[in-house]
Amino acid sequence: MEKKVNYIPAVRSRIEKKVGIYCRVSTNDMQQLNSLTAQISGLTRLVATVDTWRLVDVYIDIASSKSKSLRKDFARMVEDSKQKKINIVITKSLSRFGRDTVDTLEALKILGESDVRVIFEQENLDSAETDNQLMIFIVEALAQAENESRSENIKWGIKKKVEYGTSKLADRKCYGYDSDENGKLIVNEEQATIVQKIFNLYLGGKSVTGILKELENLGIKSPTGKDKWNKRTVELTLTKRKYIGEAELLKSDER
Repeated sequence: MEKKVNYIPAVRSRIEKKVGIYCRVSTNDMQQLNSLTAQISGLTRLVATVDTWRLVDVYIDIASSKSKSLRKDFARMVEDSKQKKINIVITKSLSRFGRDTVDTLEALKILGESDVRVIFEQENLDSAETDNQLMIFIVEALAQAENESRSENIKWGIKKKVEYGTSKLADRKCYGYDSDENGKLIVNEEQATIVQKIFNLYLGGKSVTGILKELENLGIKSPTGKDKWNKRTVELTLTKRKYIGEAELLKSDER
């Protein structure tokens, strides 16, 4: 009797790649937070399209590309790459990844040393592809140059308007002032009394917290009509140069 041989096909090993998503927005206002939600949602769907990819972490930073504010989750992502917790990083675009060209290339170098692949979804660039490495440098450099040029053009425009007396910045309304029919600032006497009280309390030795309590005890409503004053509102009131007859048109290092 002929023996029957059962063929058992070899099972191919499925090697999963651990994926981390990196997202960044500049501020925590509603528009930026909506952008953050869209970034996370879109990149999560992208990860789901590849069978061998497994999402293991989402790294989120709220930090401006211009400031030197710490990007804690970016640092955590780099550390996780060194510890082999992730194999792939996916981010929306080059502008969301690094602060500038040098910052981006340095981060790519560190991640590359840990054999971590970085994918930029918007530009369709992949650091694992040799041809793309030069393209990443070019695209990032061009984007940085464009941003710097736009920023310089805005500053130049502001300066010229100040020189020609056409700038509206000095007439921008704030608490304690109203605008007349010509758009010029006029004092709102009721609000001005409150501003003066805030300064007097501060000069009398009250802390910002103490001023907050005093305003609430007196039943003075905030500029937005709320019963409680925001600490930041009082701090801005005490540092606003318009209250001493000046208007800060540009920061000193931008002049």
